[in-house]
Amino acid sequence: MYLPPRHAEIIQMAKDKGRVLVDDLAAHFSVTPQTIRKDLNDLCDQRLLSRIHGGALFPSGIENMEYEARRKIAADEKEAIGKAAARLIPDSASLFINIGTTTEAVSNALLDHSGLMVITNNINVANRMRVYPSIEVVIAGGVVRGSDGGVVGEAAVDFIKQFKVDYAVIGASAIDHDGALLDFDFREVKVAQAIIANARHVILVSDSTKFERTAPVRIGHLSQVNTFITDRCDIAAVRRICEETEVQLIETTSRT
Repeated sequence: MYLPPRHAEIIQMAKDKGRVLVDDLAAHFSVTPQTIRKDLNDLCDQRLLSRIHGGALFPSGIENMEYEARRKIAADEKEAIGKAAARLIPDSASLFINIGTTTEAVSNALLDHSGLMVITNNINVANRMRVYPSIEVVIAGGVVRGSDGGVVGEAAVDFIKQFKVDYAVIGASAIDHDGALLDFDFREVKVAQAIIANARHVILVSDSTKFERTAPVRIGHLSQVNTFITDRCDIAAVRRICEETEVQLIETTSRT
């Protein structure tokens, strides 16, 4: 397929970074935002990109993007989501935290808590929290994924099943408009399902770009969580699911 040079460069930038923003592209190419919006519309019509508010994502397919690239996507939004989740968790609570860049943001926001018992299959979270003497960190055993430091597999599932905790903080690689929570690795999904089943209150943390992504493996359904924290939810069907199933929806970005 022939692509004009600017379109080809936009695709490469989206592939490298995970997403591109209209204002950044307009400055990079020294063109108007209107020109970039037309470029993105053309590329999305060809299914080469997926539209998000203010820009576009490189489509997910069946393979997740690099972990460091995911850390940079919606970083400010993830930080705000992390702080909102941390406000729901009291001192001296027990909780699961699973793998993901948004769940990592929650762990960062919990560092000033005391008396926590944190059980995680996320090596990044364990390494970050282990130096805080007021937080006890318990890490699952299993197979370590080199790509992101996630601990997965049957051993991790069996380990999680030993506990019944106050809270679970989980993420998802994609959220379908029918409420399905999706991921890429069936081994990680098994761990996430065990986490959901063994927590009294489940908090789903996910930025709004996840509404525009796809992934092949089902974790569960939005109705299985107690609280859903995102930067913004413009999907009417998702809002309706939250209302009908009494899921608390918290948006960190003010709606105008």
